[in-house]
Amino acid sequence: MQVILLEKVANLGNLGDVVRVRNGFARNYLIPQKMARRATEAAIKEFEQRRAELEKVQAEKLAAAQAVGAKLADYTLTLVEKAGVDGRLFGSVTTMDIAAGLAKDGFDTIVKSQVRLPDGTLKAVGEYPVTVVLHPDVTVEINVVIQGEMV
Repeated sequence: MQVILLEKVANLGNLGDVVRVRNGFARNYLIPQKMARRATEAAIKEFEQRRAELEKVQAEKLAAAQAVGAKLADYTLTLVEKAGVDGRLFGSVTTMDIAAGLAKDGFDTIVKSQVRLPDGTLKAVGEYPVTVVLHPDVTVEINVVIQGEMV
């Protein structure tokens, strides 16, 4: 299916690009998330009329992401989890736990899908680098320190 992108999508294209994607990806993700629209002649004409408005909205999103990224630069999140004497956690720290910790510290706009754990869930006490993708152009690396709480 051919779609016209209404915003920049990582690994796919920029605002206004007409790209071919799988039908399910378009129907289940891009179109419901308002990231794309089916590329018909009428849709392309309407997009060209709204292009300036959409570019302005994208610039505002990028500016907001850069502002949050500047606050997150060199940020350290400390989580206290139950752990055994050997330093292994009872359970693990997931993207949801990190997003909840960031929300407690005032970063309410960050959701779990923006947190990337390169080596999977964190299962031991220690310090780990975690990537937060705020926008396709803005990624920030934060440190997550997991402290053990003895049971």
